[in-house]
Amino acid sequence: MTPVPFSERRLGVLISGRGSNLQSIIDAIGQGRLDAQIAIVVSNRDDAEGLKRASHAGIETMCLRPRDYPGRDAYDRALAGALQTRGVNLVCLAGFMRLVGPPLLAAFPNRTLNIHPSLLPAFPGLDAQRQALEYGVGFSGATVHLVTSELDGGPIVLQAAVPVLEGDTVETLSTRILVEEHRIYPEAIQMILDGGWSVQGRRFVRGASGLPSRH
Repeated sequence: MTPVPFSERRLGVLISGRGSNLQSIIDAIGQGRLDAQIAIVVSNRDDAEGLKRASHAGIETMCLRPRDYPGRDAYDRALAGALQTRGVNLVCLAGFMRLVGPPLLAAFPNRTLNIHPSLLPAFPGLDAQRQALEYGVGFSGATVHLVTSELDGGPIVLQAAVPVLEGDTVETLSTRILVEEHRIYPEAIQMILDGGWSVQGRRFVRGASGLPSRH
């Protein structure tokens, strides 16, 4: 992929809750670590705390409620339309608690990112931290990946490992993983916008070396 000009580095961030990863993106832009702008923040819930974060940062917000649409595809078409109308080039799921479907993925092919609190492909889906604890792994972590129709199954862009400590609870492990989420998500977004990558099979490959990126 070629680099995206700054005028087109417009992000659409999708949230459902408190928006802590949204805040990490806002902070990274403000600190000059991420060369982009957030065009809009969209939530599927009108009580999402992250909408307030966006408003306080002067970012346009929108709530699209699934119950206002006749089905999943109709909802995703409306979502894609709202993003396209605002010139969004890259979609960032940041705690968006809905599966995105073909209408959105077709509108933004290889331009939709997600952050997940595990070292994928281990522990996809909900309650990843609880899954890790119950399985007894020594490490979990965070993964940024391109979104495909497979749940948490798209090409991996960036990962960070987090040790699982003796006596960890879901809450303590989640807190330490979240620190890494906040660190790697803006970095992964910058990587996508800077170009110089391709998708080969299910691998996200940077540069000419042919080696997949893993941090």
